[in-house]
Amino acid sequence: MSKIRVRFAPSPTGPLHIGGARSALFNWLFARSLGGEFIVRIEDTDLERSSLEYEELILAALRWLGLDWDEGIGVGGDNGPYRQKERLTIYNPYTQKLLETGQAYHCYCSEEELEAERQALIAKGQLPRYLGKCRNLSGREKEERLLLTDKPVVRFRVPEGRLVVVDDLIRGRVEFESDGIGDYIIVKSDGIPVYNFAVVLDDALMGITHVLRGEEHLSNTPRQLLLYEALNFPLPKFAHISLILGEDRSKMSKRHGSTSVEQYRQEGYLPEALVNFLALLGWSPEGEEEIFSMAELVAKFSLERVAKSPAVFNLEKLKWMNFHYIKEMSLEQLTACCIPYLLKAGLIDEKEAVERREWLRQVIATARDGLHYLAEAPALVKVFFGETVELAPDDEEAKEVLALETSPAVIRRFREEALAMDDWDGEKVRQILKELGKELNVKGKALFMTVRVAVSGQSQGRDLNAILTLLGPAVVAKRLEESLRRFL
Repeated sequence: MSKIRVRFAPSPTGPLHIGGARSALFNWLFARSLGGEFIVRIEDTDLERSSLEYEELILAALRWLGLDWDEGIGVGGDNGPYRQKERLTIYNPYTQKLLETGQAYHCYCSEEELEAERQALIAKGQLPRYLGKCRNLSGREKEERLLLTDKPVVRFRVPEGRLVVVDDLIRGRVEFESDGIGDYIIVKSDGIPVYNFAVVLDDALMGITHVLRGEEHLSNTPRQLLLYEALNFPLPKFAHISLILGEDRSKMSKRHGSTSVEQYRQEGYLPEALVNFLALLGWSPEGEEEIFSMAELVAKFSLERVAKSPAVFNLEKLKWMNFHYIKEMSLEQLTACCIPYLLKAGLIDEKEAVERREWLRQVIATARDGLHYLAEAPALVKVFFGETVELAPDDEEAKEVLALETSPAVIRRFREEALAMDDWDGEKVRQILKELGKELNVKGKALFMTVRVAVSGQSQGRDLNAILTLLGPAVVAKRLEESLRRFL
């Protein structure tokens, strides 16, 4: 058996979306698990919508996910170039061959004619398709049609009365009637090959042995199989991965969560978590384990365990998985990852990020158990920054605590104790609170909650001892003074 060669061929008309990322991952895992090669090329024949900016975003997303490639764009290889618009001269001889053998022909139909034909078929309840108006034109008829347009398209002549069979590695035998396909365009009037033609030429000329892609491409496969046959190319094996649905089992969209890999990166999801999560969308390993390293995924992956049924995107599960990987990070790693979010939120500046690094590590440590993705960090640690106190408007418990008869005395006395301190640690804070409770004859909520609300503006949040210790007595005293002035 020849070496397995698979490819991922995105169109650079937008960032890498979740479905595309999963297809890339499955191709990569399949190749790595069987000692094969993974190729990345760019399908950019949609000249109006394609851009180098999107191309770089896609490639950057693949690198961020850890999906390296053996051949292709930015890497090189023996089968380049790896952008379709740079391969036009490679495609032309194959177009000419199909025209010369009568397996393709020029079509001169206008957009208006095609639309009228389409609407007529729909009105009859039939599948819209080209009915072959230009299929058998005489030389004179071609000349007459050329007077109407000098830029005909090229259509593939679909054999009539054929049963086209796709032996899918995931879905099994899938049959298509060739009469329901109609002669389809393979080269547009501007000379640019369409997807179904270019992808066949690229896959065949690059020696692709297996085509793993989304289920939405299954309807393209009979058209492509007919082209393989017409051009005498060896057939690759096909495997169509199930769709990804939202939790309401409708097509995945923005209402189900972010749809691009870049958005998840910006929100602070870790690549290890996203890869782990995507791998389980449609593939199920043996056993109940759900957390896998990349090496474990490679060792366990097989197409035999890829499901036919749609995969459901569960954002809460992704958060849980990301939470797991965040907890596995060292505190130094986590702090380094959180700092950009603190900078963006304006909680610190570049100088503070360097000079207060140890203090920042301690601050981040308090949030670790509540951090599901890194963009949550600023909100979780905001209490540690600044000298002002903002009372949460919907925190009724905080308001009730401040309304207690004992609260003013607790706040004043704790402020006096803070003013008397140059510095303190956790044990000293606990001792001050204990003695203050005895002195004022207050305890529990009336003591601890009062101090918490007066210092943080919230009835719940980070550990009170950690808040007081990391803020230090000077900042605590200022906050208590402001609470006395504003809320009491």
